[in-house]
Amino acid sequence: MSIRFPLVSRPQSRPTVPPGLVVVDKAPGMTSHDVVARVRRIIGTRKVGHAGTLDPMATGVLVLGVERATKLLGHLALDRKVYLATIRLGAATTTDDAEGEFLGAPDPAALAAVTDEAIAAGIAALTGPIEQVPSSVSAVKIEGKRAYARVRAGEDVQIPARPVTVHRFDLLAATRAETAIDLDVMVDCSSGTYVRALARDLGADLGVGGHLAALRRTTVGPFDLRVARTLERLESEPGLSLDLDAAVAAAFPRRDLDRVETIALAHGKRLPAAGIAGTYGIFDPSGKAVALGVDEGKTARALVALNVS
Repeated sequence: MSIRFPLVSRPQSRPTVPPGLVVVDKAPGMTSHDVVARVRRIIGTRKVGHAGTLDPMATGVLVLGVERATKLLGHLALDRKVYLATIRLGAATTTDDAEGEFLGAPDPAALAAVTDEAIAAGIAALTGPIEQVPSSVSAVKIEGKRAYARVRAGEDVQIPARPVTVHRFDLLAATRAETAIDLDVMVDCSSGTYVRALARDLGADLGVGGHLAALRRTTVGPFDLRVARTLERLESEPGLSLDLDAAVAAAFPRRDLDRVETIALAHGKRLPAAGIAGTYGIFDPSGKAVALGVDEGKTARALVALNVS
């Protein structure tokens, strides 16, 4: 008598996803984590992270790292960012944006007294190196816990001011109504700058209150809307925006190694300093990005190993 065993189908191996960056044009109403979860399904890997959180109400450029390119994200997050925003003068809110509860009603007489010159002076005072207090519902960590999580738990959150740089704060248009003044602005700022805090502080300085009514991020470091894709387009055409080599070349100054230097780096040895300020990309003779490096005195060390064999 022969015994037959049921056939067991072998699980098919999923194709390897190459490392690189996906630049998304985020739609309103989604958290950055929502975008990451969606891209994980589209790309077919769990190893996806984002650089620089965008609030749910905001739209625009969100840079995501896939596979080994997630190692770049902490360094990309230190770069400059550009926003188009609408600041509404007339009332402050609990969240410093349009999603919060209003703190008082607009005062038409006070709004009418706000001159164009006063607005220009207020914007100028918030341009350049400044000390900024982030919104209490921001993602800033207070003793290891996000500020917004503490607020939701009923805590009274006090966030200390921190230095940021607003490189440009340009007024593009102003629209006046009885209960509000809408300012369309362009903000070019350092990472860690909160545009809704700029709206809050401008309104406070003018004595009428203010909050962020709309926000669109157009640029993160070297990546802008020209290379960004909506999730719908990514769904129909899955793939990276930039592979790992192209991402490092676009985001960092470049240092090319010869064969001897590449071998030394692979064995954990320090290299002579490159004379490059800040973090830079290190490439082997074939043009492959092998690490991010930084000079320390007369030598250089690898900050992040990307593909050293």
